[in-house]
Amino acid sequence: MKKKIHVAIAGIGNCASSLIQGIEYYKGLGDRHPDRSLGLMHYDLGGYKPGDIKVVAAFDIDKRKAGRPLKEAIFAKPNCTKVFNNNLSDSPVMVMMGEVLDSVSQHMKEYPEDRRFAVADKKPCDVARVLKQSGAEILLNYLPVGSEKATAFYAEACLKAGVSLINCIPVFIASDKSWARRFEEENIPIIGDDVKSQMGATIIHRTLTKLFMDRGVKIDSTYQLNVGGNTDFMNMLNHTRLRSKKISKTEAVQSQLKNPLDAENIHIGPSDYIPWLKDNKVCFLRMEGRGFGNIPVNFELRLSVEDSPNSAGVVIDAIRCCKIARDRRVGGVLVSPSSYFMKHPMVQFSDEEARDMVAEFIKGKRER
Repeated sequence: MKKKIHVAIAGIGNCASSLIQGIEYYKGLGDRHPDRSLGLMHYDLGGYKPGDIKVVAAFDIDKRKAGRPLKEAIFAKPNCTKVFNNNLSDSPVMVMMGEVLDSVSQHMKEYPEDRRFAVADKKPCDVARVLKQSGAEILLNYLPVGSEKATAFYAEACLKAGVSLINCIPVFIASDKSWARRFEEENIPIIGDDVKSQMGATIIHRTLTKLFMDRGVKIDSTYQLNVGGNTDFMNMLNHTRLRSKKISKTEAVQSQLKNPLDAENIHIGPSDYIPWLKDNKVCFLRMEGRGFGNIPVNFELRLSVEDSPNSAGVVIDAIRCCKIARDRRVGGVLVSPSSYFMKHPMVQFSDEEARDMVAEFIKGKRER
């Protein structure tokens, strides 16, 4: 009988809330429920099911979360994602105070407190020590976009504690050769960077880009504009925090083209913060190209999704792939899962090829 997968989470925001609600939701359905696989790419992945994931440690810097039980903190402000499961099991996990570093943008002070981060007046815990004492095997990084120093801090804590990292944000760790080498030297599996949502703007943009190319249509220009009302979009109003985000999203699309577009002909990134949208994300996508006889082909799409649940199922798969690697004592960057689940992996593949690679990985094929 396989053991539980012990997970720690840095950043108890909307994504963490959706993930934890989802773990309990699928666990409650059971193996015989007709909807047990609804919303999942895999219900059973290598012998592990969603209910086998157990959160054993959590870190945040907000005064409404640090020091509170995890099952309460995931519903605390400024979280605004939809609540689809508030029937959570009792858990002894308390949210520990993390290091602030660069995880809070100063411009957020201009907004109402119930919509922004509010830093707790608490002493940060020893993260590496908490990871060890909790028995965590994997740390999920859900910090705000642009948290480069804070992400590096948690990556160091993982190396110190022997804990794997799944880097869900666009700060380059798993796709950085120096970081990748360090995790490989310690034989610690790592997956990253920047999670690809289940049916998000990036995966759809990638799919359409490849479709245009496969059907012989030359893409001349394209844009992807995203708006939303959660703290992620508020945080990204500070454009100095967006360098890695724009690189991650743009390369994810460019990688599907034989000949990448010139920078002036492709624009991908967040556009604005609209408070009343809350955790709903709206994407406006346009592609302009030329088909048979050099005749123009223009395509426009509007996508509306609840942002945080849209990534939770992907992360559940990433967690289980990471656990499989730990069971097999495989360390370093997990190429197949990173390429399928993340926007900015070390190596880009088409989504079809990456999916097949993950299937082979689950069956036991070596990563190298």
